[in-house]
Amino acid sequence: METRPSTDTTLHYDVTGAATGPALVLVHGLGCSRRDFDGLTPLLPAHLRVVAVDLAEHGDSRSTRADYSIGAFAADVVAVLDAAGIDRAILVGHSLGGAVAVELARVRPERVEAVIGLDALHFLGIYPLQPPEVVEQTVAFFAQDYVEAVRSLVDTGVVPETDPNVKAAAFAQMSSVRQPAGLTGLRGLLEWDMETALATTTQPITVIAARPLYDEDAHRRFGDRVDFRPEDLGSHFFPVEFPDQTARLILDALARIGGRVT
Repeated sequence: METRPSTDTTLHYDVTGAATGPALVLVHGLGCSRRDFDGLTPLLPAHLRVVAVDLAEHGDSRSTRADYSIGAFAADVVAVLDAAGIDRAILVGHSLGGAVAVELARVRPERVEAVIGLDALHFLGIYPLQPPEVVEQTVAFFAQDYVEAVRSLVDTGVVPETDPNVKAAAFAQMSSVRQPAGLTGLRGLLEWDMETALATTTQPITVIAARPLYDEDAHRRFGDRVDFRPEDLGSHFFPVEFPDQTARLILDALARIGGRVT
């Protein structure tokens, strides 16, 4: 399905499950797409209405806009919610998608019941808001050779046991994102003020983290607001690697959260 929230943007999304069931919205990471959830969505309960979104300039979605900030991506999700006729949802965000979910909970609290992050929010070199000099250095590194910079990023997100095919697919997808969305989206993530977002939201936030990559300092810093749950799930790309375990952990999180989705 597709929607055009503005003249410069066309967004694609998939809807599966019950036509009128409680909504679970899946949001991918930087340079990724809704296809990353193809193995996961069939494993979720049939009574849920599951929506997988391609953010602007990701997957099949296209845009000529200049703004690829976390706030702009959050507006993409709102546009999909509107197009799908969904008033309120639980958001499940992988990586950057976790930031998008929390930001949407901040700016449109009436639309978000809870947030479940998949390996999101705990990398303190990315979250929270980075100093300006770090932002500029990081963006300059990626601008110099985007493809090789993405290769190094993917390398930091895998473990020795990661399936080489998963790693290769992640690299191919992330390195091919069209510009300026790649660089501008990276800048938007580094400039996103997570601390303010967490301080001004009230919805439950759970983060399922890949244990080998988990930064325990994130718990010490934000554990009073975020329920961090490190799990033995392989790499940063565990929703693709282990969709069955990911589905089970999402359902566990939903059970803890309670509310109308369960």
